[in-house]
Amino acid sequence: MKINTLLIANRGEIACRIARTARAQGITPVGVHSEADANALHVREIGRSILIGAGPASESYLRIDAVLDAARQVGADAIHPGYGFLAENPDFANAVEAAGMIFVGPTAETLDRFGDKASAKDAAIAAGVPVVSGASGAKSDPAEIAAAVREMGFPVLLKAVGGGGGRGQRLVETENTLVQDIEGALREAKSTFGSEGMLLERFLPAARHVEVQIAGDGAGHVVHLFERDCTLQRRHQKVIEEAPAWGLPRTLLDQIATDAVKLGESLNYRGLGTVEFLVAGDNYFFLEVNPRIQVEHPVTEAITGLDLVAMHLRIAQGAGLGITQGDITCTGHAVEARLYAEDPANNFAPSTGKITTLSLPKGIRIDSGVETGDEVSPFYDPMIAKLIVHAVDRETALARLAEALDHTIVAGVQSNRSFLTALARDPEFAAMNVHTRWIDTRLDALTTPPADATANLWRAVAAVLFVSNGRTNDTTNPWSNRSTFTGWRLNAGDALVEADQRVTLMGSEKGAKHEELRVGPIGSGGYFTVFDANEVPLSLTCLELETGRWRVTHNGETLMLEARVTGNAIEITTADARRLFHAAPPLAFAGSEGAAERMVESPLTGMIVDVVVSDGDLVAEGDVIAVMESMKMEISIKAAAAGIAINISVTKGMMVDRGQTIAEIAPNESEPK
Repeated sequence: MKINTLLIANRGEIACRIARTARAQGITPVGVHSEADANALHVREIGRSILIGAGPASESYLRIDAVLDAARQVGADAIHPGYGFLAENPDFANAVEAAGMIFVGPTAETLDRFGDKASAKDAAIAAGVPVVSGASGAKSDPAEIAAAVREMGFPVLLKAVGGGGGRGQRLVETENTLVQDIEGALREAKSTFGSEGMLLERFLPAARHVEVQIAGDGAGHVVHLFERDCTLQRRHQKVIEEAPAWGLPRTLLDQIATDAVKLGESLNYRGLGTVEFLVAGDNYFFLEVNPRIQVEHPVTEAITGLDLVAMHLRIAQGAGLGITQGDITCTGHAVEARLYAEDPANNFAPSTGKITTLSLPKGIRIDSGVETGDEVSPFYDPMIAKLIVHAVDRETALARLAEALDHTIVAGVQSNRSFLTALARDPEFAAMNVHTRWIDTRLDALTTPPADATANLWRAVAAVLFVSNGRTNDTTNPWSNRSTFTGWRLNAGDALVEADQRVTLMGSEKGAKHEELRVGPIGSGGYFTVFDANEVPLSLTCLELETGRWRVTHNGETLMLEARVTGNAIEITTADARRLFHAAPPLAFAGSEGAAERMVESPLTGMIVDVVVSDGDLVAEGDVIAVMESMKMEISIKAAAAGIAINISVTKGMMVDRGQTIAEIAPNESEPK
């Protein structure tokens, strides 16, 4: 059956990605969106999109009826689910085909088999694929789970039978946290996957994560498209992926690929899928099957030269694979970094808000679902973009990735850009001396920004550019108000520049400090002297050669740069990096001491899923007050001081804003002074 109109039942970068290939195949794409996504990039890029409900995914992207109604409305021949949401839901696949449309993915039977991790494990055993040992069957009773964990011995991995994409997994390492871990795992499994069933497996502490991309025509013909290494993970979710797997014997990888194909053939697999394994020494073990297109599929496309979405659509239309195993070759090395709106130094807490600046590098593949001015919503995954690099070898690919990240700027929300850069340049990762928990062991080092020997120079340049920008008669810019500055005016070319102007600057990196700078005496030829907060001078010349293009000279070195000043943001681009600064009037960041630690505030915008304490309860510093869910992540909100919980203003199921006070901690007057 020929597909003429394709409904894309997803959002963000994958919706944009599917739409591009659909158009290239002569297929008309149509999108769907929630109320929160009314102005999202995928809506703007696809061009036609149907509203399917409110912001929460449960009220929009997870509504089978709403998606089917949208498909009928536009006369769709097929529905592509992308990844996440309904992509692995057998009821959805059945409903699509019952409505006379093509489901671009595996059969409902396959989804049902692989959607349950216990069932998937049984399928692997039946196909002769090695599996990780553990307790038999799925369990949902907390006492039974606790007893099984104790019998197996720590550490044990709890895995929701309906989990996927790194979610629904909890590592239990000690008896001290056993009850808490089980309760949290069951709660997340029920709220996210609709089932409390848990699979218990022996944890492999030093394993690598290797997955094999397969494609099947549904008639028993299955091929592999080589493997990907996804060892670098946080919270069981992938950070950097690459293809092929580097540093492992080719014979071992070939055997893993053979087993992946064998598993697919045993079920007459249809469509794209990924068979995931853990590799420990010379042994490998089946982990799970993701019966859908993967986030990291671009690295496979890079090394094979194939368009996986085009292959997906071809299979769905009944045209077969169009390729044999012998036709598939591997060329070079590809690496992908996931750029997220999150704070790596704060347990990778997601960051919501408006992206005020998004500047992505040229010359590499970028798959993005947002642009400058878009909002990062609390309802969905906080991915900003995927940066994909393909090179002749791994060393070159990593070097190019690091350079690309240097030239990436995100402002308005916290991002993991610096963290990704540190990973790309880490010598242990370069040597592949890593495992799935390696990031956890090096998190402090990876999130501590390296010293920048030129930091003072770039702050001085930013101050000069900001002051120079004030020469324009921009009455709408509060920072151009010269009444906030002191000093005298000097003729600098055709315009007047204030001498001895002050401006407070802050860099965009995590932990960046506010610093008041003074642009002092100005000489001819664009000569400036900038004083830092300690009145230490730095002399330089800054000349604008053409609009936005500057020449900077300092200590005998000349640098060419491009600069953009937008409101209070100064973006500087040089040959080696991009830097972003924010300016404010003097004293704008002056603060005062208070009793803020007694106020329990929501760290993010999200939904309260549990309130642990009641008014009047005694709490210690670090005690959990409430648990919230934001961007598919559970976050414990803890007390910063000991005392008595009062004025608890939230209940289970309530939406809260970032910074909203949810409780107060009153001093316990009964305690001895």
